[in-house]
Amino acid sequence: MEKSKKEEKELDLKAEMQEIIEEEQQIQENQQEKEETTESLGKKQKKKRFTIMGITVWRILAYFIIYSVAGYLIETLFGIFTKGVWESRQSFLYGPFCAIYGVGAVVMIVFLHRFGKKYNALFIGGFIIGSITEYLVSLIGEMILGVKWWDYSGMPLNIGGRICVYFSIFWGFLGIYLIASVNPKVDKFIEWIKRKFSLKTLKVVTLTTIIVLLIDCIATGFAISFFLIRMIVNHNIPVANQEQVIEQYDKIYGNKPLADFINQFWNDKKMIRTFPNLKVQDKDGNLVYMDGLLDIQPYYVKLHEKEKKPEEVQQDMNG
Repeated sequence: MEKSKKEEKELDLKAEMQEIIEEEQQIQENQQEKEETTESLGKKQKKKRFTIMGITVWRILAYFIIYSVAGYLIETLFGIFTKGVWESRQSFLYGPFCAIYGVGAVVMIVFLHRFGKKYNALFIGGFIIGSITEYLVSLIGEMILGVKWWDYSGMPLNIGGRICVYFSIFWGFLGIYLIASVNPKVDKFIEWIKRKFSLKTLKVVTLTTIIVLLIDCIATGFAISFFLIRMIVNHNIPVANQEQVIEQYDKIYGNKPLADFINQFWNDKKMIRTFPNLKVQDKDGNLVYMDGLLDIQPYYVKLHEKEKKPEEVQQDMNG
């Protein structure tokens, strides 16, 4: 009997051990399944994450915002030192953004970031990409808005006054400096923001800013178009499509609610203060500057008197 009881106890013990072993195996299998599922989801998420040349879209948008603001500050300081005035250097009606810097920086970073510190490749890439970007921005601005943002016609080795070799060389050196020195610091700044707040917060702020900029950009397009049409008609500027411009003027300013809105928010003072260097080309190819047609100071504050060259003084004396 005692032997039988011992055997029963041993059998029970073995059964309990077997159950424990099976439970542990089941736990291990479940854990493995979880790890495989997590890994699979991770791979799917990585596959779903859309990138452009290896850079996520939200980071590209963050680059655009950061470099647009930096460009505004650079241009403002440049205006202060060269012209002695604090004037608007922004690309849109509202907000401190100079979009050409944002666009140029983003295009260069996307296409050149893989070159690291290969200076020859960065220079050639910057030369080509910067020139193409500058040409397209100038062309699109003229086609859509009828505006010449800049004109290099008086400089050697230019193409249509939109780009010239001197500034193309500048883009080459900028490509080196941007990729090898500046953008790594910007990446560190972005990572600091992610640690300080969160990636989600950074994405929300970036997306919100881009939406506001998009609305601002659309409003700016309409405002500039209305302003130039008004200036061409009111000052009888002989542009190539003058009859079409007059028809547009009649439609726009014949609509009283629209005309009242324009006169209140996008009047001459607002437009010339925001875009002091606006100009159009007449049918003879001459550039007509809008600030020269209005008795409005195109700057906010005059900080110091810029010393004039002898030839500039002579021109003033001759009227």
